[in-house]
Amino acid sequence: MPISPNQGSTGGGTPVTITGTNLSGTTAVTFGTKPATAVTNVSPTQVTAVSPSGAGSVGVTVTTPGGTSNPIPFFYVGAPFKSSLAPTSGTLTGGNTVTINGVGLSTATGVSFGANTATPTVISDTQITVVVPAGAAAGPVGVSVTTAGGTNNGFSYTYVDAPTVTTVAPTSGPTSGGTGVTITGTNLGTTESVTFGGTPAPFSVVNSTTVSAVTPPGAAGPADVEVTNPAGSDTAVGAFTYVAGPGI
Repeated sequence: MPISPNQGSTGGGTPVTITGTNLSGTTAVTFGTKPATAVTNVSPTQVTAVSPSGAGSVGVTVTTPGGTSNPIPFFYVGAPFKSSLAPTSGTLTGGNTVTINGVGLSTATGVSFGANTATPTVISDTQITVVVPAGAAAGPVGVSVTTAGGTNNGFSYTYVDAPTVTTVAPTSGPTSGGTGVTITGTNLGTTESVTFGGTPAPFSVVNSTTVSAVTPPGAAGPADVEVTNPAGSDTAVGAFTYVAGPGI
């Protein structure tokens, strides 16, 4: 007499289907010593019920006017606990793989990123991976993991759109570098690198629309300014001009 699923949350509330023979007139379904709720006799070979709260492994029995069945095992599973998620950001189009570590993850059936849910790959009871679904808009969303034991929230994942560079000021400075430059645009809050003519520059993120950088040394003439974040890059062609110093 199989039961499906054969595991559920310690808090109860798991709908189960029991199949067997001579199930007509079922009067009770019991999980260990506790009666199930919402018992429905679907047919002479099938009964549905909702598990009560419990812990560990218990025997499930069906009672009809003809007697009580042999017990079949049902396993109570605690809610999952998540300890880490990496990476914590990615492109708005999704498609990158995230690894989630924790405990109680072996029965994971879904990982939700905001309103969108993806099916994970279970590596072990302490680790799952999941391909991130596309996001609705750039910004942070809550991440929740659903297992047979319930749903656990608490992590955040940030969808990132590609940056755009609108202005670079000032637009010129000496070839020796050292010029403080303010770059404005959009989606700059997750900037990973800034380059002037292909040379990396030290920078700091001010906010989602502003990045401050210090020019590295460069050859005289115009240089492209490129800003990169996890979603991509944008280049302001010839936006900064290196000016050679005077010679006597």
